[in-house]
Amino acid sequence: MKSVGRLYGLGIGPGDPELITLKALRLLRSAAVVAYPISEKNQQSLARSIVQEYIKPEQIEVPLYFPFKLELSSQPYYDKAAETLAEHLKLGQDVVVLCEGDPFFYGTFMYIYNRLVDRFPTEVVPGVSSIMASGAALGVPLTYRNDVFVVLSAILPAEVLKAKLVVADAAVIIKLGRHFEKVIGVLKELGLYDRAKYIEKATMPDRQIIAIEKVNSAEVPYFSTIVIPSQWRSDN
Repeated sequence: MKSVGRLYGLGIGPGDPELITLKALRLLRSAAVVAYPISEKNQQSLARSIVQEYIKPEQIEVPLYFPFKLELSSQPYYDKAAETLAEHLKLGQDVVVLCEGDPFFYGTFMYIYNRLVDRFPTEVVPGVSSIMASGAALGVPLTYRNDVFVVLSAILPAEVLKAKLVVADAAVIIKLGRHFEKVIGVLKELGLYDRAKYIEKATMPDRQIIAIEKVNSAEVPYFSTIVIPSQWRSDN
């Protein structure tokens, strides 16, 4: 047995099982331990559900609980998750942590990485982001040539959203949920509303593409996105 195991953060894509890379699939199938986040809401793992057909019965599965609530600090949960994985790594077991989209793009794995990278050999395998998947699903090129492209969290205050959007040629706003109405107000104020496209759950089986004026703000999920695609100009 190896002296210590190797830790992998695997980007497994935005929901379609076929969007996992060949490298991530190889590492997933070969690891002794498969870890993934779960939420308090239903104790199910979206990340696991994406790749469930690839997980083998003999692999050790390790759910990592994160509450994801604004009123609670997540830091103690990241501490606990890191130490749980460290126990397996000390035994010489390779550990893969499943990450929706890309591990280093708003990914939970970043916080585990920061806690373990100095203690164990670690590798990050990039994945397809829901942002790229959204542009493809909507059929809109996100950027042309020298465009300034920004990605914004809807959780940001309206004034910050405005300041970032006025300097962008194209933008994507993620994590909409209960912030949808605020974002819509900003887009209308900046004259961007007519360009905006709405999509939720990008490549998942229950994906929805809805005309933005028909979106019910009371039903907008966390995994929803507004895309403001670039406008092609002959001087681009």
